[in-house]
Amino acid sequence: MYDPTVARLTYRALLGRRRALILFVLPAVLIMISVAVRLLVGADDAVADQVLGGFALATMVPLIGVIAGTGAIGPEIDDGSIVYLLAKPLKRPVIILTKLTVAVGVTMVFSAVPMLIAGFVLNGNSRQIAVAYAVAAVAASVAYSALFLLLGTVSRQAVVFGLVYALIWEALIGSLVPGARALSVQQWALALAEKTAPGAGIASDVGLPVAAVLLAAVTVAGAWYAGRKLRTLTLAGEE
Repeated sequence: MYDPTVARLTYRALLGRRRALILFVLPAVLIMISVAVRLLVGADDAVADQVLGGFALATMVPLIGVIAGTGAIGPEIDDGSIVYLLAKPLKRPVIILTKLTVAVGVTMVFSAVPMLIAGFVLNGNSRQIAVAYAVAAVAASVAYSALFLLLGTVSRQAVVFGLVYALIWEALIGSLVPGARALSVQQWALALAEKTAPGAGIASDVGLPVAAVLLAAVTVAGAWYAGRKLRTLTLAGEE
């Protein structure tokens, strides 16, 4: 369920000049903030938790997910070049799963790795905070990639809707409104961080079993529906 040619083309599209610049900027900002905070306040577990949870997981990770998830297929659908890919003897679920794999990989590299580095910079991974948030970023990367890949197949305004979701729902409502937290990918990922570092003071509004089920459900449902949506696209001249 993976095609190397589709993967290569998707990587090339995601890591082109414009998207690569955005992908590099967000982790660079996180690292710079972490260095500045460490120089100003020293190693502080509470501050590390605020930076990694309040900025990185709540804002940076979903934004990178928007860029990678929608960028993996949205532009091809928008400009019509998807027809050249659909004309090849490839099952459309294979195309979706390949693009999802690439989007997940890109999101993980540009979110989980900088998260881990930032955690070590902030407090030297005291109480496993850096590792815990990196694990959360990995889990969130999978769900966000599937969610935004689906969005890229159903809407020509996928980036706009994705940004609204990332900035308003995940970064704002999902962080501040108690009742909405249970429906936030951020909170589901935090459940994994809480389990990874039980003594670090990380807390999620969702229990780990429920969080794991919800993360898996969003990923599977997003990939399935995206594949179904892609199957409804017809080439010129098809009956």
